[in-house]
Amino acid sequence: MGRRRSSAVKKLFAWVRRQSIKVKSFLGVTSVISALVTLKLLVKDDDNFFIASEAVHFLGIIVLIYKLTIQKTCSGLSLKSQELTAMFLAVRLCCNFIMEGDIHTVLDFATLVSTLWVIYTIRFKLKSTYIEELDNMPIYYLVVPCAILAVIVHPCTYQARISRIFWAFCVYLESIAVLPQLRMMQSAKTIEPFTAHYVFALGVARFLNCAHWLIQVYDTAGMYLFMGGSGGYLWLPMVIVSEIVQTLILADFCFYYIKSVIMNGGLLLSRPLPV
Repeated sequence: MGRRRSSAVKKLFAWVRRQSIKVKSFLGVTSVISALVTLKLLVKDDDNFFIASEAVHFLGIIVLIYKLTIQKTCSGLSLKSQELTAMFLAVRLCCNFIMEGDIHTVLDFATLVSTLWVIYTIRFKLKSTYIEELDNMPIYYLVVPCAILAVIVHPCTYQARISRIFWAFCVYLESIAVLPQLRMMQSAKTIEPFTAHYVFALGVARFLNCAHWLIQVYDTAGMYLFMGGSGGYLWLPMVIVSEIVQTLILADFCFYYIKSVIMNGGLLLSRPLPV
């Protein structure tokens, strides 16, 4: 029975691969809408989307820790992506302490500590296996635009303005923090299995976040987009755009990750990534 199902799935992927770009796009949009409808029916509390997203991100970091601990190599990992991740997590953690202090704070703290351990291990313990020349995307190209955008467009709440700007900054930075990792994999032309697991986890996490915002917009018939924020009513649209951007950035990788596991029975070992 298991073999028959696997064979059917392989035939389905093979059929999809033969279709035109228009058909593939239609199937992709249909799959996303179906997933959103399923999540809406299954998840009653919208906050659970964020909790699940943060938990999946944490599990992805645990996969990296396993790789670094067992294999004693950081080959294929982008130190810059980890540093950007630590940056937005640290900022978000500070905002959480000021604004909320709930389960999100606990998950962010655990993920930040784990990420800092990964950074320390890459920089000091396994430095000889770090391929610095392939991790060549300048961080300031990503940080500076996010900081400028956060000053211009940020939420309008009762918190101090600096807290709102910091919150906006971590939202924008989170949406593009994975770019150095994708760029490094593109340059290397190969993808190490544990790194593939980690990036796939990020893709799942981003989709869950994106699903939350899209469902909110649907439930309010679009009115959710017009809740006030600095810079006119741009804050919530910018949040949703940020989530969609990262989801789309990771969607191509996640598709080929799933296809390689199902069709080849193994992990994606090489894939040219458009970054």
